[in-house]
Amino acid sequence: MATSDRSVTLAPDLTLCRTLTGMWQVSGAHGAIDPAAAVQAMLSYHDAGLTTWDLADHYGPAEDLIGAFRRALAAQRGSAELARVQALTKWVPQAGPVRRAQVEAAIDRSRRRMGVDTLDLLQFHWWEYADPGYLTALDHLAELRERGWIAHLALTNFDTQRLREILDRGIPIVSNQVQYSLVDLRPSRQMAQLCAERGVGLLAYGTLCGGLLSERYVGAPEPSRADLTTASQRKYKQMIDLWGGWALFQELLATLKAIAERRGASIAPVALRAILDQPVVAGVIVGARLGVSAHIPETLGVAELSLTDEDRASIVAVQARGADLLHRIGDCGDEYRR
Repeated sequence: MATSDRSVTLAPDLTLCRTLTGMWQVSGAHGAIDPAAAVQAMLSYHDAGLTTWDLADHYGPAEDLIGAFRRALAAQRGSAELARVQALTKWVPQAGPVRRAQVEAAIDRSRRRMGVDTLDLLQFHWWEYADPGYLTALDHLAELRERGWIAHLALTNFDTQRLREILDRGIPIVSNQVQYSLVDLRPSRQMAQLCAERGVGLLAYGTLCGGLLSERYVGAPEPSRADLTTASQRKYKQMIDLWGGWALFQELLATLKAIAERRGASIAPVALRAILDQPVVAGVIVGARLGVSAHIPETLGVAELSLTDEDRASIVAVQARGADLLHRIGDCGDEYRR
């Protein structure tokens, strides 16, 4: 895995932005999205150099938006611009028997919705390890990779034990998407070592804790559930509670704010940079409410930001007082299987 400030090469023919634009927020859990405004926003992201998109088959209209964006991009910027786009989708089936026809239908649907013959990267999720159907599904996906329907295979929310099992089976996995933030350091405990040994990159989500890692919450009273207006905020507030609670989180925010002020930045780029600097982290996923709000300058600024040893030590001093989420929750992705 070769990295620079702005890009990462996961395979000879797969280079991504290290700050990926996440499309979970078009799924409906964060409010309505206007498709035309969303596509126009996507063009702005592309023009700024943010050309890598993270999405899934169950993120509402996300795959359809990629298809519409690709058509608009070709019409307005020329078809050559399509080569700069990387759209990473997911297949998230229900647990149960997996048939080859079922896998083919799911992947073909994603190809049609996104307007591509070959998916750049297919990230696979499975809900229940007690059901070994994930191995059958991955065997079928590997066949579709050989057929040319999928360029590269990846995982999302798989733990270290199952990642090792899958790699030992000979299935070529280039990345695993996991929750990773200054609050949730579980990937650094076991996952990172295996990934380093086997050449797998980590794509980190939840790095900004659903927007809670921002100036808006510095010195703010602890929000009630009613104050948390998005699914992301509610999810990551639970993580903060498990980690150390609102008072300790305020100390982390104050530490990040002091670093940001020294660097002429804001809290979000500092938090993103700190995770990007962790071993085997290929990229961080920054959610976007397309057509509603945008943080393009802040996101681009992550590549220009450098943290000092003093900065990192001040963050670690706060983190050391938080709980070990590996013990409280389990390994990466176990929060979905409790």
